[in-house]
Amino acid sequence: MKIVVIGGSGLIGSKLVRKLGEHGHEAVPASPDSGVDALTGEGLDEVLAGAQVVVDVSNSPSFADEAVMNFFRTSTGNLLAAEEKAGVGHHVALSVVGTERLADSGYMRAKVVQEQLIKDSGLPYSLVHATQFFEFVRSIAQAATDGNTVRLSDALIQPMAGDDVASALGRTAVGAPLNGMIEVAGPEQFGLDELIRKGLAFQGDPREVVTDPDARYFGALLEKGTLLPGPDARLSTTRFEEWLPLNPPPAK
Repeated sequence: MKIVVIGGSGLIGSKLVRKLGEHGHEAVPASPDSGVDALTGEGLDEVLAGAQVVVDVSNSPSFADEAVMNFFRTSTGNLLAAEEKAGVGHHVALSVVGTERLADSGYMRAKVVQEQLIKDSGLPYSLVHATQFFEFVRSIAQAATDGNTVRLSDALIQPMAGDDVASALGRTAVGAPLNGMIEVAGPEQFGLDELIRKGLAFQGDPREVVTDPDARYFGALLEKGTLLPGPDARLSTTRFEEWLPLNPPPAK
């Protein structure tokens, strides 16, 4: 099966390409680095020729409200039009658990628009809503840092390893289109503040994590369960304490 992975050189995309290849599929990574740019439409017709499935794990280079909205609206529109022209039979997109509950976040508003475009396209599709990745501990901390202090809500989160996200996407891509959404999540819950405190401590990061229920998460004010999946979520098995020693921070 030829499966084109839009954003195939990124964190999740590269893992997905490898996993699909190991299972005998023709997994084609597509990104601006390989001459395929969904934002401009460059290279889409060529890379989608003969593809049965497209998996979109691309992300906006800017999280500014206007830029991220333009990215997801334009790139998704271009991609869906090219897929229809090429006769692609299954569009899979990676999104975020809780997207519909985070309207204060410009990023999440853009993801809602992306999902609506997919639903309205008439193409067979599957949406995979994942919880936050272990790999983003440092970027979450950075976004909440003021001086040597990291202010974070104690809202609950059920994070997962990037490898497990890629596995869930792979299973979805080779299956029948859901024409709906599934949620995937990690096996254990943390307070958001607790998760980042554990991650930074393991990495020897001296910043102090301060619990602040009013701290915003990428622009959104969180309720206790805003970031949690529903009861039907498919749970992965990799625990944070198992993942940490296998993923040390980059050498300084």
